[in-house]
Amino acid sequence: MTGHPQPDHPCAPLCHYLSDSSTETYALNAFKKGPKVGSTELERVQLSGTGGVMSVLVGLVVMLGMLVIVPAGLGLVADPALERIRRLWPLFAVPGALSLWLPRGAAATAPAACYALGTLLLAAHAPRRLARTRSTRPAEIALLTALVTPSVAALALVAERGGHELFGFGLGILALTVPHFHFAGFAAALIAGLVCRADDGRAGRFAALSVPLGTLLVLAGYFIGDLAELGGALVLTAGMWAVALLTRRTARRPGPDRATRALLTASAAVLVATMLLALSWALGEATGLPHPSLTWMAATHGVGNALGFALCSLLALRRLNDRTHPEGRTA
Repeated sequence: MTGHPQPDHPCAPLCHYLSDSSTETYALNAFKKGPKVGSTELERVQLSGTGGVMSVLVGLVVMLGMLVIVPAGLGLVADPALERIRRLWPLFAVPGALSLWLPRGAAATAPAACYALGTLLLAAHAPRRLARTRSTRPAEIALLTALVTPSVAALALVAERGGHELFGFGLGILALTVPHFHFAGFAAALIAGLVCRADDGRAGRFAALSVPLGTLLVLAGYFIGDLAELGGALVLTAGMWAVALLTRRTARRPGPDRATRALLTASAAVLVATMLLALSWALGEATGLPHPSLTWMAATHGVGNALGFALCSLLALRRLNDRTHPEGRTA
């Protein structure tokens, strides 16, 4: 069957990312209207052209976050409790990834709920870690934020896979929340915390505090309005560019081998570009100025952050850790 995907299409949650230029503005506005716009109306925002291919690509990016980024990030933290969760993570992440491709309903909700259970175990470790360390250093705040954010993504995933609105948000915005809190949430906060540990100067502390704050402000912007979202994007972009600066500094120092330098340099360069796109999107939404389309943002900002920033950064940090601490992981 050709043409537009139907509401029970396996990629339905991802289709809301991508539509032709005549419907994208309507789609985003509909997503933000909450309970006034039901799922039936949202389903009329359809894909065209290459949208089907792009929705599959976004699905693969979300799977990357679940199956690779989260366990790889946890592996860089020297915490026995987190190591136990990391070893169990595939038991939760594989069903979660499967749920992305199933039709909405009980068959998709059950594996999504299994993934949510794993993220709740991860989030529950944050207060225990805080009680044990009693530390409010910027790097620690960033790490605690990273532990909590996958549960936000999982909550949105469970609601969206069940076909239910959540807190007044329609299925489209819930679908967008899943990758956002894996990459702008977990990966960005964790990497900001790790680079702050390595370089605890002014730039490092700024990055470790502004990335979690910016992520939360962007989320709050969905409730408040486009100007608030723009403010969050400004804070988040500043923090991420600070991460890029510190990453580039690390690449230029003696010690990293050629492959590690290449990964660090790529991560820093991609981060500058992708956050510029995010800023232009938020500015356009708040002011009405021309800005990238949803399809373009998914293909550039989303994929770039996932592969160019998160994956390259974690691979580089793992190589640095193995080189400097061959007997164990980063403290």
